[in-house]
Amino acid sequence: MIRNFVIAALAFTALCAPAAAQEHPKLKAEATVTSGVVRIGDLVEHAGIIAHVPIFRAPDLGATGTVPAAAVVEAVSRYQLIGLDTGDVSEVSVTRASRTIPAKAIEERVARALAAQYALGPAQDVTVTFDRELSAIQVEPTAKGDPRIAFLNYDSRSGRFDVTLDMPTGATSRGALRLSGRAAATAEIVTLAHSVDRGEVIKTSDVVIERRPRAEVGREILRTAEQAVGLAARSALRPGQPLRGADLMKPEVVQHNQMVTLLYQMPGIRLTVRGKSVEGGAEGDTIGVLNEQSKRTVQGVVVGPGRVLVSSTMPQLAANLPVGR
Repeated sequence: MIRNFVIAALAFTALCAPAAAQEHPKLKAEATVTSGVVRIGDLVEHAGIIAHVPIFRAPDLGATGTVPAAAVVEAVSRYQLIGLDTGDVSEVSVTRASRTIPAKAIEERVARALAAQYALGPAQDVTVTFDRELSAIQVEPTAKGDPRIAFLNYDSRSGRFDVTLDMPTGATSRGALRLSGRAAATAEIVTLAHSVDRGEVIKTSDVVIERRPRAEVGREILRTAEQAVGLAARSALRPGQPLRGADLMKPEVVQHNQMVTLLYQMPGIRLTVRGKSVEGGAEGDTIGVLNEQSKRTVQGVVVGPGRVLVSSTMPQLAANLPVGR
């Protein structure tokens, strides 16, 4: 029985030998590593028992580097790796795996802490500016948790803050990130992207929403684009200028010296005559219009583009007025 088992084992080995022989070590074109070193098995397929041997330092977290194929061949040659097939690979691209903590996430964490600890209002209204540009932080892919505030100090008079954050760096370790800058409670306001002439109707593309220190924002300042779009500039407005309600008016649908239709409306009577506007006005405004037939100026309400309504209850001017008034 033992003899039969040996024969079967030899037969199995014989069958597997050709397949195993075909698994020659082969150079990879690219690799992703999860530690600070690059091992032979990261770069070579079928490296066998030497797969876990480190041969190069890995790129920084989240970075990608390249290793010439010749350098890989030289590095593995001392470990008696025979018959390495490089194929048409001239260099291997090596990426260090990482977990990214976006700069925005750190900014929001600091804003939430400032809002809660120093009563600055809703966190979304706290604008944080760091002394140096903050980039995304790369940590080990096994790092767990989010940044935590370890220390925070804020001067409400100057707006300056100092903060230390505990950052997850590995599966069980954390590191400190120290930052400083300025923070302020802000409010969204409506400003203009470019100059706007008097009477020009504000469009969505004309409007920019910006944040300004809350202490500088008065009640009259518009806060949403909807409050401005569709209205006209009461006077010339400059870019970046905070918009107030007093800066805008309804669009004029009757221009100064424009030929209009005068509608006379009395109980049971409706007449239309031609007239010339003495002044411009928006819909609903009361303006003066020169009646072309009587040469007298009457007061009427603008009811639409080029249309002014004069009712029997409206006071009318008996004096003749110059057309240019």
